[in-house]
Amino acid sequence: MAGDLPDYYFRVRENGAFVFRVDTENRQRRIEMDQIAVINIRNGQIKPHGNRDLSERDLEVIKDWMEERAELLSQRDIDDIHRAVDYLNTTTHWAQSKARDEELEQVTDALLLAMHDLRSVLVRKKADRLLKGKD
Repeated sequence: MAGDLPDYYFRVRENGAFVFRVDTENRQRRIEMDQIAVINIRNGQIKPHGNRDLSERDLEVIKDWMEERAELLSQRDIDDIHRAVDYLNTTTHWAQSKARDEELEQVTDALLLAMHDLRSVLVRKKADRLLKGKD
């Protein structure tokens, strides 16, 4: 099993990850993880941990992981939006066919405000895209 482990491990956190070098080539044949860096996906920052100097290989692996992670997060974002469309459709069906008056009273104002806000943003963004297309 230890032979199948990757050379690096990324402990994901909200804005990026802690990067560890995985070592199984020791006398005790234990898995050792040595933190080598902290990375921030949002601003692209790579900070060596402690007084470390990152090798070219370290930087290459980290940059590759950052690119893959950014793509994964982007895919998740769009998937969440598609799910939100499904929820809106389900909510519409619920409001039309199943909701009791007291249930509608609990959610109507919040839904109307959220949908108004979303509609305003979508209309503005659509207009911006149309205007860019004319230029």
